[in-house]
Amino acid sequence: MRNKILWSDETKIELFGVNARRHVWRKPGTAHHEANTIPTVKHGGGSIMLWGCFSAAGTGRLVRIEGKMNAAMYRDILDKNLLQSALDLRLGRRFIFQQDNDPKHTAKISKQWLQDHSVNVLEWPSQSPDLNPIEHLWRDLKMAVHRRLPSNLMERGGKWV
Repeated sequence: MRNKILWSDETKIELFGVNARRHVWRKPGTAHHEANTIPTVKHGGGSIMLWGCFSAAGTGRLVRIEGKMNAAMYRDILDKNLLQSALDLRLGRRFIFQQDNDPKHTAKISKQWLQDHSVNVLEWPSQSPDLNPIEHLWRDLKMAVHRRLPSNLMERGGKWV
């Protein structure tokens, strides 16, 4: 059964600083060496919101979310990406879709789309983001973004989404 689950979630990636705490071990007198500093910019440098999914077979589609997501936007993301991701990953029509209990996910318009397309939805406990294995992928993605040190939101957004 686990091989048929398509895990999904949204995440926000901050360009500078907020995604992860960083510690630096350094020798006395080397505080300002490039290897011992963390670049910052005024006002945080921007962020990007993403929706993505994956299964045991691999990663599905990754979608950049423009603006504040609502239920209609979520339904559109499902419409353009969910079934295609399941097809690309060869999950078959009887795959199980996982989403958390975010109000956008449980809105009537979202539930109706899932029902109209005969998508089986995994029942999910409330307030349990730590149970979703996609959180590990988001962590890896955020670390990769920070290793590349993009200078601004446009540079970062244009390279991988």
